[in-house]
Amino acid sequence: MGEQDVTLAESRQERQKFIRHLLNDVKALDRMLEAGQFETGIQRIGAEQEFCLVDRSWRPAPLSSEVLQHLNDDHFTTELAKFNIEINLDPLEFKGDCFHQMETQLNQLLEKANFACSKEDAKVLLTGILPSIRRSDLELENLTPNPRYLALNEVMTQLKGGEFEFHISGTDELITRHNTVLFEACNTSFQVHLQVDPDDFVAQYNWSQAISGPLLAAMTNSPLLLSKRLWAETRIALFQQSLDLRQLAHQNREGSPRVFFGEHWVDGSVAEVIKEDVSRYKLLLSAPLEEESLKVLDAGQIPKLTALKLHNGTIYKWNRPCYGVMNGKPHLRIESRYIPAGPTVLDEMANTAFWLGCMRGMPEEYRDIAKHLEFDDAKRNFFRAARMGIGAQFKWMGGRQLPSQEVLLKEMLPIAREGLSKVNIDPTDIDRYLGVIEERVSKQRTGAHWLVDSFEKLKKVGTRDEAIVSLTAGHYNRQITGLPVHEWDLAGAEEGGNWSNRFQRIDQIMSTDLFTVQEDDLLELVTNIMTWRKIRHLPVENDAGELVGLVTTGGLLRKINENPKLQDENIVVKDCMATQLFTVTPETLTKEALKLMRENSISCLPVVRNQQLIGIVTEYDFARILEHLFEELE
Repeated sequence: MGEQDVTLAESRQERQKFIRHLLNDVKALDRMLEAGQFETGIQRIGAEQEFCLVDRSWRPAPLSSEVLQHLNDDHFTTELAKFNIEINLDPLEFKGDCFHQMETQLNQLLEKANFACSKEDAKVLLTGILPSIRRSDLELENLTPNPRYLALNEVMTQLKGGEFEFHISGTDELITRHNTVLFEACNTSFQVHLQVDPDDFVAQYNWSQAISGPLLAAMTNSPLLLSKRLWAETRIALFQQSLDLRQLAHQNREGSPRVFFGEHWVDGSVAEVIKEDVSRYKLLLSAPLEEESLKVLDAGQIPKLTALKLHNGTIYKWNRPCYGVMNGKPHLRIESRYIPAGPTVLDEMANTAFWLGCMRGMPEEYRDIAKHLEFDDAKRNFFRAARMGIGAQFKWMGGRQLPSQEVLLKEMLPIAREGLSKVNIDPTDIDRYLGVIEERVSKQRTGAHWLVDSFEKLKKVGTRDEAIVSLTAGHYNRQITGLPVHEWDLAGAEEGGNWSNRFQRIDQIMSTDLFTVQEDDLLELVTNIMTWRKIRHLPVENDAGELVGLVTTGGLLRKINENPKLQDENIVVKDCMATQLFTVTPETLTKEALKLMRENSISCLPVVRNQQLIGIVTEYDFARILEHLFEELE
C-alpha cells in the first residue's frame, strides 16, 4: 500500500537525516544477506488489484473516499486518483489450489466493492486504461488528498521544472502536455508478487526481465487513451512519460526515467540493484523515522527498512525487487508491474498463473541468461510487445528471430506448465488458467484486440466519443459475465445508453479535426478551403494557437455585400473575420450551448480552453443529436 505518512524532503537537515537512514538500511540489508537471515525454502505469492470507478454515464467517478467509507475493509486502499481504488490480496503459499483461493478472494472483494459502489450509483471496471477518461478528469481536483500523493505531485512537478510532455504514436498520435502527475492515474494494473530465496534472486530477476516481452505480448489490454489508438499496451509508454523528471536542459547527459526496464543484467545480489537505485535516483519523499535499522539488528531483531522501502516505492521498475517482513522473518520478492488490470478476473488469474509458472519453470540452462540473450534484445522485446502485442517479432534465445505466437505457444507455455507442476499446483487449475492463455494467443484475441476492433466498428456509426461510451459500457457488460476476453463479441452502439450518456456535454459532440487559418492569410485561401472541405465555419488563430476570430459563409457574404472591395484578391482574413465571439468550454452542457446559439442567432460555437481552440460545434452536430433522440422515441 505504501507509506502514507510522508513529507517533502525540503530542508537540507531533513534530507540528510533521511539519507542517513537510507544508507543505514542498505548496510542492514547487506548484513542480513551475509548472515543468511532471509527466509528460504518457501515461496509465497500475492497480488494487488487496481480498478476504476465509473458513473452511470460510463465516465470516471471520483468517489474513492465515499466508496472506501462504505467498504471499511483494510484490503482496500486509495490510489493516486479519486476514481481508482486498490485491493491488496492476502499472501498465499505457492502450491496446491493457491490460484483458486486467490481468484475466490478477488471475486469476493470485487463483489463487495461493487455493492459499495452501487450506493454511490457507480460501478467497478477492470481495464488497463479506462477508455472514457478525458483530459478534464486529470485535473488536480481529482488527486486523492492524502499526504503521499500530494507530496509526490508537488516534488515531481518541482523537479520537472515545467509541464510533463507526452508523445505516443500508434495508429493515431498523442502529443500533449500536462502540469500534474495525474496522467499516471490513467493506468491500472494487476501487480503480482513472488517470494524468492536470496541465493536465487539474481537468476530469477534476470529471468523475469528476459521473459517480460513475450509474456506482455499475450496480456495487452490498454490500446486507447483520450480516444486515440496508440500502443497495444499504452500503459508502458504513458507511465514512463507521466513520471519522467528529466529536463531538456540536461538532454546531453545520460539519465534514466523513474519508470524503467533496466540497462543490464544483474550480477551480484539484490543489494546491487538497491545500491544502483540509491546512486541513480534523487530522493523524492521523506518520512518521520524512529527505527535505527543497524541498532535493531544489533539487538537481534529484524528491521523494517522503512527508508529503503519508501525510496524503492518511488522507482517504478517493470520488474521491481521488494523487501518485506512476515512472521518475524525478512524476505525478498519480485514484483511484476507490467500486467494490466482486466479484462476479467479469469483473464487476470490466467496472466498470473502464466507469469508465476514461467518464473518457477525457469530452465536450469537459463540461470545465466547472459549466455543466451543480450540484455538489449530483452529490452527491445519488451517495448516491441508493448507496441505491437501478439503481432511483435522477438530476438530470442540463441539469436533466433521468432514471432511472438511461436515463442509463447512452443516455448513459454510448456515452461509455465512445467513450473506449475513443480510446485504441485492443482492439475485442473493448470489446465484452466493456461488454457485461457493458449486460446487467447492462438486466436490472437487479447483485450487490446477487442478494444480496438470494437472502437473501430463503433466509430463508423457515431462520433469518437459515442464510440468510447459504448465501448466502455460494452466492456463492463462482458466483464460481469466472467467469460475470458477471447470469447467476447464486439461492443454494440446501443450499449452506450440514452442520449444523456452520449450527448450531455459539448466535448461529447464537438468536432476536433479542425481546419483553421491565420489573420494574415489571403481571403482567397479561406474561400477555397470552405469550398474544398464543404464547411461553413473557419476559426482564425494567431501564432500562439489562440482563437482570435471566426469566418462564416453567412458573415462573409454580408461583409462582401456591405463592402464589395473585399472581393479584391489582396484582401486578408482579418479584414473580414468576426472578432466578437461566443465560445464554450468542453465541459459546457449541451443544452446550455444550444440555448446560447438560439438566443444569439449563431450557427456555431468554438470550443476553447485557456484561450486555445480545441474544437467546434455547429448546427449540424445538433441536427445529428435530434436524429438520435427521435430514434430513441420510436
